[in-house]
Amino acid sequence: MTQPPAPPSVRRQQSGPGGAPRPYAALVLAGGDARRLGGVDKPAVTVGGRTLLDRVLAACADAAATVVVGPRRPSCRPVLWAREDPPGGGPLAALHAGLEALGEDGGGPDGAAGRTPVLVVSADLPFLDAATVGTLVTVPEDAEGAVLHDGRDQPLLAAYRMEPLRRELALLRTEYGHLSGLPLRLVLQGLRLHRVAALSAPSLAAAAFDCDTWDDIVTARARIREHDRVLDEWIAAAKAELGIELNVDTTVLLDLARDAAHGVARPAAPLTTFLAGYAAGRAGGSSVDVDEAAAALTRLARRWAAEADGTGGRGGTTGAGEADGTNGAGEASGTNGAGKAGGADGTTGNDETGTAGNTGER
Repeated sequence: MTQPPAPPSVRRQQSGPGGAPRPYAALVLAGGDARRLGGVDKPAVTVGGRTLLDRVLAACADAAATVVVGPRRPSCRPVLWAREDPPGGGPLAALHAGLEALGEDGGGPDGAAGRTPVLVVSADLPFLDAATVGTLVTVPEDAEGAVLHDGRDQPLLAAYRMEPLRRELALLRTEYGHLSGLPLRLVLQGLRLHRVAALSAPSLAAAAFDCDTWDDIVTARARIREHDRVLDEWIAAAKAELGIELNVDTTVLLDLARDAAHGVARPAAPLTTFLAGYAAGRAGGSSVDVDEAAAALTRLARRWAAEADGTGGRGGTTGAGEADGTNGAGEASGTNGAGKAGGADGTTGNDETGTAGNTGER
């Protein structure tokens, strides 16, 4: 049975932390019996340390309202829960239950209920991301829905305007007398659709990968460990585990760790980045605070390294290897070069002229 819809004011507060809700709603279908997975609770299976359901919920965290249709289970953020009637009645019954839970306005702006896009996705999409969600919910003005197309339409990776979707479900219910067990493709037949080609962007192609079998789960778990994505996957999982939403430039922290490891000692890298985070937290915890703490410790690491290799000069106080205390990295006076000017007069740089930096003058 479908839960009574929450008041609009409550539903609109369900956006993810760190940003205002966007004018779309999200329906996540998390029912089914997962026969090809041996009947396990598929949305609760983990990929990269996060459940499949949580990965999908993170991708649509800025929705004005989110309904998950299926049995209640732990989730990474507050959502509304609904059940199709009867339980296990299939995707069209689940869509109907989700729309009922959203209510008439769907969490959208007042006066725009019928045109509010509703994202409709299954809970087994490990690589769904915010960019793909943004593409789908930007439904063209002359269309009633946007559906990902990877050789065939993917109706559970799509966004539909709310009123046309309600209309088609009502027509199907009138025609068949029920929605239980009907194929999902029926709902597409009466809608004016904009098809988004999966091959038009790497993130769209990745989002189309779903986990129906254990081989799919194994493939997804291996893919997140690939070199080009493992760091981002780990950071996302760590932030989710800690319950924080902080977007920082990971390159800044990696550079800090590198400088601490090379200039001081290898164990200094993790300890130094921890101190940067701690200092940033005390300063307010914003991404700017992280950048400032990392920059200060990077300067310290470079000064430390300069003293160790004899390039610090006699008067340097803030640079790494400069003679007069400016902010170069190995120049005699100066600006932003990287050559070593080993003495106080800037005459022993790489080219024996003291010009290894941009200027090299005293």
